[in-house]
Amino acid sequence: MTLSTLHLGLWFSGPNIATAEIAHCIGFRVAILDIEHGTFDLDALDRFIPFLKAKQFEVFAKVLGPTREAIQQALDFGADAVIIPHISGVEEARRVCAYSKLPPLGDRSLAGGRTTNFMYPPDSWIDEQDRRTRCYPMIEDENALREVAGILDLPTVDGVFIGPTDLSIRRGRGIYKKQDGDWDDLRSIVAAAKAAGKPWLFPAWSPEERAFAVKHGAHRMFIAMEQVALAHGLQQMWQSTVQLLEAPVSA
Repeated sequence: MTLSTLHLGLWFSGPNIATAEIAHCIGFRVAILDIEHGTFDLDALDRFIPFLKAKQFEVFAKVLGPTREAIQQALDFGADAVIIPHISGVEEARRVCAYSKLPPLGDRSLAGGRTTNFMYPPDSWIDEQDRRTRCYPMIEDENALREVAGILDLPTVDGVFIGPTDLSIRRGRGIYKKQDGDWDDLRSIVAAAKAAGKPWLFPAWSPEERAFAVKHGAHRMFIAMEQVALAHGLQQMWQSTVQLLEAPVSA
């Protein structure tokens, strides 16, 4: 799929309705909810995900961790996809990603409610749900990087989400600085995804990362974090006003 403006995503750290409305006005239609590091609880997810869906957002839930409950709850609330952090390798991915798909493909437990339109579903709902909801394990661990081809080969895996910061730390390079080794790792993940015929997703905060994502055909590119965007905007306003105050007064 060709990357377009429809595939540019905003990273949410909490259930901020106003931020979602502003993003919608700008043109964003993809949202990622950082449940792992953010302020989302179950009640917030139950309210915020339907709100985003009503605003025609595609919703990615970066779940709390690689557990059945975290994955199933996000999907039951109506998320289009789960992004699963802390996948250590292919065997953990085999077990954990199965929680995102119903039997016989996977091991997800069926829950009534929003995903079944609050009715008892027909058998066809199982295949429909497995096709509609997607699973992206994060590649942010050194062993997961080594085993990325095997992870992508799993039938319960729809693609991968690259976690460059933790990957850099775990590869002994310290804080992610977009060094040569970082780019090498990113290219190896992209190559594995292309070989598997599956998409890859990427948080691209800088111009260099955005250029990389466009050049190599990222499926979704998350271009701004909610709190960082707020800090950046406030900083610009602060600096421009300080410059005005410090400028010499003309006669």
